Amino acid sequence: MGGPREVGGGDGDGWAECGQGHTHWGRFGASGLLAYHRDAGGQVWVLLQHRALWGLGGGTWGMFGGALHSHEDPVGGALRETSEESTLSPDDVVVRGTSVEDHGGWAFTSVIAAVPERVEVRPASRETQGAEWVRAEEVGDRELFAPFERSWSWLRDAMKGLVLIVDAANVVGARADGWWKDRAGANARLRDDLAVLERGVEGVPGVPFDRTFPEVVLVVEGAARGVAGEPAGPGGVRVVAAPGSGDDHIVGLLADPRPDTVHLVVTADRGLRARCEAAGASVVGPRWLLDRLR
Repeated sequence: MGGPREVGGGDGDGWAECGQGHTHWGRFGASGLLAYHRDAGGQVWVLLQHRALWGLGGGTWGMFGGALHSHEDPVGGALRETSEESTLSPDDVVVRGTSVEDHGGWAFTSVIAAVPERVEVRPASRETQGAEWVRAEEVGDRELFAPFERSWSWLRDAMKGLVLIVDAANVVGARADGWWKDRAGANARLRDDLAVLERGVEGVPGVPFDRTFPEVVLVVEGAARGVAGEPAGPGGVRVVAAPGSGDDHIVGLLADPRPDTVHLVVTADRGLRARCEAAGASVVGPRWLLDRLR
Protein backbone atom coordinates (compact mmCIF):
# COMPACT_ATOMS: atom_id res chain seq x y z
CA MET A 1 0.00 0.00 0.00
CA GLY A 2 2.76 2.33 -0.92
CA GLY A 3 2.70 5.26 -3.29
CA PRO A 4 4.79 7.34 -5.66
CA ARG A 5 8.44 7.62 -4.70
CA GLU A 6 10.34 10.86 -4.71
CA VAL A 7 13.05 9.06 -6.71
CA GLY A 8 12.10 6.21 -9.06
CA GLY A 9 13.39 2.78 -8.07
CA GLY A 10 12.36 -0.40 -9.86
CA ASP A 11 10.55 -1.03 -13.09
CA GLY A 12 7.25 -1.38 -11.23
CA ASP A 13 7.03 2.26 -10.26
CA GLY A 14 4.19 3.88 -12.15
CA TRP A 15 0.41 4.02 -12.37
CA ALA A 16 -1.83 1.23 -13.65
CA GLU A 17 -5.53 0.92 -14.35
CA CYS A 18 -7.53 -2.10 -13.23
CA GLY A 19 -10.54 -3.79 -14.73
CA GLN A 20 -12.79 -1.85 -12.37
CA GLY A 21 -11.69 1.45 -13.86
CA HIS A 22 -9.53 2.51 -10.89
CA THR A 23 -5.98 3.83 -10.99
CA HIS A 24 -3.41 2.19 -8.70
CA TRP A 25 0.27 2.67 -7.94
CA GLY A 26 2.37 -0.22 -9.23
CA ARG A 27 2.60 -1.24 -12.88
CA PHE A 28 2.83 -4.93 -11.93
CA GLY A 29 0.68 -4.83 -8.81
CA ALA A 30 1.68 -4.11 -5.24
CA SER A 31 2.03 -5.82 -1.89
CA GLY A 32 2.32 -4.86 1.77
CA LEU A 33 3.49 -6.45 5.00
CA LEU A 34 1.18 -6.84 7.99
CA ALA A 35 3.73 -7.59 10.70
CA TYR A 36 2.42 -8.57 14.12
CA HIS A 37 3.80 -9.69 17.47
CA ARG A 38 2.04 -11.52 20.29
CA ASP A 39 3.74 -10.89 23.62
CA ALA A 40 3.96 -13.24 26.60
CA GLY A 41 0.78 -11.78 28.05
CA GLY A 42 -1.19 -12.49 24.86
CA GLN A 43 -1.31 -8.88 23.67
CA VAL A 44 -1.15 -8.58 19.88
CA TRP A 45 0.86 -5.67 18.48
CA VAL A 46 0.70 -4.53 14.86
CA LEU A 47 3.50 -2.65 13.13
CA LEU A 48 2.18 0.44 11.37
CA GLN A 49 3.84 2.93 9.06
CA HIS A 50 3.08 6.65 9.49
CA ARG A 51 3.15 7.78 5.88
CA ALA A 52 5.08 10.87 4.83
CA LEU A 53 2.97 13.97 4.28
CA TRP A 54 4.17 14.44 0.68
CA GLY A 55 3.11 10.98 -0.53
CA LEU A 56 -0.12 9.21 -1.39
CA GLY A 57 -2.30 9.10 1.74
CA GLY A 58 0.10 11.47 3.45
CA GLY A 59 -0.14 11.55 7.23
CA THR A 60 -2.19 8.35 7.51
CA TRP A 61 -1.22 4.99 9.03
CA GLY A 62 -1.03 1.62 7.30
CA MET A 63 1.16 -1.28 6.24
CA PHE A 64 4.63 -0.93 4.82
CA GLY A 65 4.62 -1.85 1.14
CA GLY A 66 4.49 -0.63 -2.41
CA ALA A 67 4.87 -1.45 -6.08
CA LEU A 68 6.19 -4.82 -7.22
CA HIS A 69 8.99 -5.13 -9.74
CA SER A 70 8.32 -7.24 -12.83
CA HIS A 71 10.54 -10.07 -11.55
CA GLU A 72 9.24 -10.12 -7.96
CA ASP A 73 6.83 -12.34 -6.14
CA PRO A 74 4.49 -10.54 -3.68
CA VAL A 75 6.25 -11.85 -0.56
CA GLY A 76 9.67 -10.74 -1.75
CA GLY A 77 8.27 -7.38 -2.80
CA ALA A 78 6.58 -6.73 0.55
CA LEU A 79 9.74 -7.63 2.46
CA ARG A 80 11.89 -5.47 0.18
CA GLU A 81 9.59 -2.47 0.47
CA THR A 82 9.46 -2.81 4.25
CA SER A 83 13.24 -3.00 4.55
CA GLU A 84 13.60 0.06 2.29
CA GLU A 85 11.08 2.09 4.26
CA SER A 86 11.99 0.96 7.79
CA THR A 87 14.72 -0.72 9.81
CA LEU A 88 12.75 -3.98 10.11
CA SER A 89 14.83 -6.76 8.54
CA PRO A 90 13.29 -9.65 6.56
CA ASP A 91 15.26 -11.88 8.94
CA ASP A 92 13.06 -10.63 11.81
CA VAL A 93 9.78 -11.98 10.38
CA VAL A 94 8.11 -15.35 9.80
CA VAL A 95 5.68 -15.23 6.88
CA ARG A 96 2.39 -16.97 7.69
CA GLY A 97 0.38 -16.42 4.53
CA THR A 98 -0.82 -14.12 1.78
CA SER A 99 -4.19 -12.87 0.65
CA VAL A 100 -4.82 -11.33 -2.76
CA GLU A 101 -7.25 -8.51 -3.52
CA ASP A 102 -7.75 -8.85 -7.27
CA HIS A 103 -9.13 -5.81 -9.06
CA GLY A 104 -8.92 -7.37 -12.53
CA GLY A 105 -5.58 -6.84 -14.21
CA TRP A 106 -4.11 -5.36 -11.02
CA ALA A 107 -3.83 -6.91 -7.57
CA PHE A 108 -2.68 -6.05 -4.07
CA THR A 109 -1.28 -8.84 -1.92
CA SER A 110 -1.33 -8.63 1.87
CA VAL A 111 1.56 -10.58 3.38
CA ILE A 112 0.83 -11.58 6.98
CA ALA A 113 3.94 -12.26 9.07
CA ALA A 114 4.73 -12.88 12.72
CA VAL A 115 7.62 -11.11 14.42
CA PRO A 116 8.89 -13.32 17.29
CA GLU A 117 10.58 -10.39 19.05
CA ARG A 118 9.05 -6.89 19.15
CA VAL A 119 12.17 -5.20 17.86
CA GLU A 120 12.50 -1.45 17.68
CA VAL A 121 11.57 -0.21 14.20
CA ARG A 122 12.53 3.22 12.88
CA PRO A 123 11.96 5.05 9.57
CA ALA A 124 14.54 4.33 6.88
CA SER A 125 13.35 6.54 4.02
CA ARG A 126 11.56 9.82 3.40
CA GLU A 127 8.39 7.84 2.64
CA THR A 128 8.07 7.09 6.36
CA GLN A 129 7.69 9.74 9.00
CA GLY A 130 7.19 7.20 11.76
CA ALA A 131 6.95 3.50 12.61
CA GLU A 132 5.10 2.23 15.66
CA TRP A 133 3.91 -0.98 17.29
CA VAL A 134 0.21 -0.45 18.01
CA ARG A 135 -2.10 -2.65 20.08
CA ALA A 136 -4.39 -4.51 17.68
CA GLU A 137 -7.54 -3.20 19.36
CA GLU A 138 -6.29 0.39 18.98
CA VAL A 139 -5.42 0.25 15.26
CA GLY A 140 -8.88 1.51 14.32
CA ASP A 141 -8.36 4.60 16.47
CA ARG A 142 -5.71 5.91 14.06
CA GLU A 143 -6.36 7.83 10.86
CA LEU A 144 -5.77 4.91 8.51
CA PHE A 145 -4.73 4.84 4.87
CA ALA A 146 -8.04 4.20 3.06
CA PRO A 147 -7.15 0.85 1.40
CA PHE A 148 -5.74 -0.47 4.67
CA GLU A 149 -8.80 0.70 6.57
CA ARG A 150 -11.04 -1.27 4.20
CA SER A 151 -8.94 -4.40 4.73
CA TRP A 152 -8.40 -4.15 8.48
CA SER A 153 -11.71 -5.84 9.41
CA TRP A 154 -10.46 -9.17 8.04
CA LEU A 155 -6.73 -8.64 8.50
CA ARG A 156 -7.14 -8.47 12.27
CA ASP A 157 -8.48 -12.05 12.18
CA ALA A 158 -5.73 -13.28 9.85
CA MET A 159 -2.85 -12.95 12.30
CA LYS A 160 -2.31 -16.65 12.84
CA GLY A 161 -0.02 -19.42 11.67
CA LEU A 162 -0.62 -22.96 10.47
CA VAL A 163 1.08 -26.07 11.84
CA LEU A 164 0.78 -28.90 9.33
CA ILE A 165 1.14 -32.23 11.13
CA VAL A 166 1.82 -35.21 8.88
CA ASP A 167 1.02 -38.76 9.98
CA ALA A 168 4.09 -40.22 8.31
CA ALA A 169 3.11 -43.90 8.53
CA ASN A 170 -0.27 -43.21 6.95
CA VAL A 171 1.02 -40.96 4.18
CA VAL A 172 3.96 -43.23 3.33
CA GLY A 173 1.51 -46.11 3.04
CA ALA A 174 -0.37 -44.16 0.36
CA ARG A 175 2.73 -43.90 -1.87
CA ALA A 176 3.72 -46.66 -4.23
CA ASP A 177 7.46 -46.25 -3.73
CA GLY A 178 8.42 -49.55 -2.12
CA TRP A 179 7.96 -48.32 1.43
CA TRP A 180 7.37 -51.87 2.69
CA LYS A 181 10.98 -52.75 1.80
CA ASP A 182 12.55 -49.81 3.64
CA ARG A 183 10.26 -47.94 6.01
CA ALA A 184 12.96 -45.62 7.33
CA GLY A 185 14.07 -44.72 3.81
CA ALA A 186 10.49 -44.04 2.71
CA ASN A 187 9.97 -41.73 5.68
CA ALA A 188 13.21 -39.89 4.89
CA ARG A 189 12.10 -39.42 1.29
CA LEU A 190 8.78 -38.00 2.49
CA ARG A 191 10.65 -35.63 4.82
CA ASP A 192 12.73 -34.33 1.91
CA ASP A 193 9.72 -34.05 -0.40
CA LEU A 194 7.90 -31.92 2.17
CA ALA A 195 10.53 -29.21 1.67
CA VAL A 196 8.57 -27.93 -1.33
CA LEU A 197 5.92 -26.63 1.07
CA GLU A 198 8.22 -23.80 2.13
CA ARG A 199 7.24 -22.14 -1.16
CA GLY A 200 3.67 -21.94 0.10
CA VAL A 201 0.54 -24.06 -0.18
CA GLU A 202 -2.77 -23.14 -1.80
CA GLY A 203 -6.21 -24.35 -0.80
CA VAL A 204 -5.53 -24.95 2.89
CA PRO A 205 -8.68 -25.36 5.01
CA GLY A 206 -8.93 -23.52 8.32
CA VAL A 207 -6.85 -20.44 7.44
CA PRO A 208 -7.86 -17.16 5.74
CA PHE A 209 -5.00 -17.21 3.21
CA ASP A 210 -4.83 -17.72 -0.54
CA ARG A 211 -1.34 -19.08 0.02
CA THR A 212 -0.13 -20.48 3.33
CA PHE A 213 3.42 -20.93 4.58
CA PRO A 214 3.07 -23.66 7.21
CA GLU A 215 5.25 -24.96 9.99
CA VAL A 216 5.60 -28.62 8.98
CA VAL A 217 5.86 -31.41 11.56
CA LEU A 218 6.42 -35.00 10.40
CA VAL A 219 5.53 -37.57 13.07
CA VAL A 220 7.38 -40.88 12.63
CA GLU A 221 6.99 -44.09 14.61
CA GLY A 222 8.17 -47.69 14.80
CA ALA A 223 11.03 -48.65 12.47
CA ALA A 224 11.16 -45.09 11.13
CA ARG A 225 11.95 -43.40 14.45
CA GLY A 226 15.61 -43.11 13.52
CA VAL A 227 14.73 -40.54 10.85
CA ALA A 228 14.12 -38.03 13.66
CA GLY A 229 17.77 -38.33 14.67
CA GLU A 230 19.14 -37.67 11.20
CA PRO A 231 20.41 -34.24 10.11
CA ALA A 232 17.56 -31.91 9.23
CA GLY A 233 16.48 -32.09 5.62
CA PRO A 234 15.74 -29.11 3.38
CA GLY A 235 12.82 -26.79 3.92
CA GLY A 236 12.85 -26.66 7.72
CA VAL A 237 10.67 -29.77 8.18
CA ARG A 238 10.63 -30.81 11.85
CA VAL A 239 10.70 -34.57 12.35
CA VAL A 240 9.33 -35.86 15.65
CA ALA A 241 9.63 -39.47 16.82
CA ALA A 242 6.57 -40.75 18.68
CA PRO A 243 7.81 -42.63 21.76
CA GLY A 244 4.74 -44.89 21.60
CA SER A 245 1.60 -44.59 19.53
CA GLY A 246 1.93 -42.16 16.65
CA ASP A 247 -1.76 -41.33 16.91
CA ASP A 248 -1.46 -40.43 20.58
CA HIS A 249 1.54 -38.24 19.90
CA ILE A 250 -0.22 -36.36 17.10
CA VAL A 251 -3.23 -35.67 19.33
CA GLY A 252 -0.84 -34.46 22.02
CA LEU A 253 0.71 -31.96 19.59
CA LEU A 254 -2.70 -30.35 19.16
CA ALA A 255 -2.53 -29.07 22.74
CA ASP A 256 -0.40 -26.20 21.46
CA PRO A 257 -0.41 -23.27 23.91
CA ARG A 258 0.03 -20.67 21.16
CA PRO A 259 -3.35 -18.96 20.69
CA ASP A 260 -2.46 -17.70 17.21
CA THR A 261 -1.89 -21.22 15.86
CA VAL A 262 -4.24 -23.51 13.94
CA HIS A 263 -3.55 -27.13 13.06
CA LEU A 264 -4.11 -29.25 9.98
CA VAL A 265 -3.46 -32.99 10.29
CA VAL A 266 -2.78 -35.19 7.27
CA THR A 267 -4.09 -38.71 7.77
CA ALA A 268 -6.60 -41.19 6.37
CA ASP A 269 -7.01 -42.99 9.69
CA ARG A 270 -10.67 -42.57 10.67
CA GLY A 271 -10.05 -42.97 14.38
CA LEU A 272 -7.29 -40.38 14.38
CA ARG A 273 -9.40 -38.04 12.25
CA ALA A 274 -12.20 -38.15 14.81
CA ARG A 275 -9.81 -37.48 17.70
CA CYS A 276 -8.15 -34.57 15.89
CA GLU A 277 -11.43 -32.95 14.90
CA ALA A 278 -12.65 -33.30 18.49
CA ALA A 279 -9.50 -31.39 19.55
CA GLY A 280 -10.34 -28.55 17.13
CA ALA A 281 -8.00 -29.40 14.26
CA SER A 282 -8.85 -29.68 10.58
CA VAL A 283 -7.99 -32.95 8.81
CA VAL A 284 -7.20 -33.82 5.19
CA GLY A 285 -6.26 -37.12 3.57
CA PRO A 286 -2.87 -38.10 2.12
CA ARG A 287 -4.01 -37.42 -1.45
CA TRP A 288 -4.48 -33.71 -0.62
CA LEU A 289 -0.85 -33.53 0.49
CA LEU A 290 0.62 -35.71 -2.24
CA ASP A 291 -1.06 -33.62 -4.94
CA ARG A 292 0.72 -30.56 -3.56
CA LEU A 293 4.09 -32.29 -3.35
CA ARG A 294 4.02 -32.74 -7.11
